[in-house]
Amino acid sequence: MKQISGGVTAAKGFLAASAAAGIKYKDRQDMALIYSQAPCKAAGTFTTNLVKAAPVKWDQKIVEQSPFAQAIVVNAGIANACTGAEGFSYCSQTAKAAADCLHIPEDSVLVASTGVIGMQLPMDRIKKGIETMTPLLSESQEGGTKAAQAIMTTDTVKKEVAVEFEAGGKTVTIGGMCKGSGMIHPNMCTMLSFVTTDLSISKELLTEALKEDVKDTYNMISVDGDTSTNDTVLLLANGMAGNPEITEKNQDYYEFCRALNVINETLAKKIAGDGEGCTALFEVKIVGAQTKEQAVTLAKSVITSNLTKAAIFGHDANWGRILCAMGYSGAQFDPEQVDLYFESKAGRLQIIENGVALPYSEQKATEILSQPEVTAIADIKMGDASAAAWGCDLTFDYVKINADYRS
Repeated sequence: MKQISGGVTAAKGFLAASAAAGIKYKDRQDMALIYSQAPCKAAGTFTTNLVKAAPVKWDQKIVEQSPFAQAIVVNAGIANACTGAEGFSYCSQTAKAAADCLHIPEDSVLVASTGVIGMQLPMDRIKKGIETMTPLLSESQEGGTKAAQAIMTTDTVKKEVAVEFEAGGKTVTIGGMCKGSGMIHPNMCTMLSFVTTDLSISKELLTEALKEDVKDTYNMISVDGDTSTNDTVLLLANGMAGNPEITEKNQDYYEFCRALNVINETLAKKIAGDGEGCTALFEVKIVGAQTKEQAVTLAKSVITSNLTKAAIFGHDANWGRILCAMGYSGAQFDPEQVDLYFESKAGRLQIIENGVALPYSEQKATEILSQPEVTAIADIKMGDASAAAWGCDLTFDYVKINADYRS
């Protein structure tokens, strides 16, 4: 397996385009279209928020009931959430407009939206955007990159990645793009992620692979503790790599799972590292846990602690906040057995041993915590299980961004 340049157009048969439809933003592209030249097996995971946006409900229906999927239409600026029956009808209208332009079935079109909650979509602009994008569809890397840029809201950078691996004697490619910066919390986030592959695989195994991997990737990130209404991860497989269809959990299946994990973990970390107003990606690793569940609970508790996030922003090795967050997580462990380390490109430093502070250098700790990627490692010495979670620091700019988001 090797990482290659590109994103959603890296896999064979996938094309993408973007357009400036003027949905909310007046000075940038705000719509994207992904299209497969062949029908795809489709898998998806969605927000756990009880308040689900109209496109989430539409996509759940398509993924579960339609024989195949072949296109995804995405808009930025308006979330189409809390918009009632009218908002849901707009999903159908969007799908029909794309189906007419692409000459594919309406129930093979997935839709996604991100942006302000409560506003209705301007359907004249949505339809015009689809008409504009259709002739611009391209299998080029540039086409995929422009699509990744078009779905950004408060994101500061585009997010895409691609890898190649071998399956059944064929070279298989998997690529993806995502957006997400705020309203990010475990159990899916304000996060849209679209992953494409030319692998031939059964729908059942495609779905299982995605749902299992999401647990260790997108569900392990948090920016602000808010679980969005629009979280969607879609995975499309068109089979154009020509490998024998994977219908059982063999070596090819597990190689695909490893590649999918690279894609999803990379995208998840890009989201966490681009949290609204943040200056650092903050990773928390729990090692020496008795069970995976225990490690996950502890890691998530630390990554969502506002006091810990503020300390990371201040480059302050305030380790008591980490131990405190572990203590209220609900997971059982012995605080007097915990070892804690801080790590970054500037080095690695043990801060506490068996729950007690060591005579470490505050200057060195600040140097380590001043890097753009910082890791806290807690060894609880109870077993061999581990888990990692990703978040970011909490800055003044986070409040500024969200205080005037609608304006």
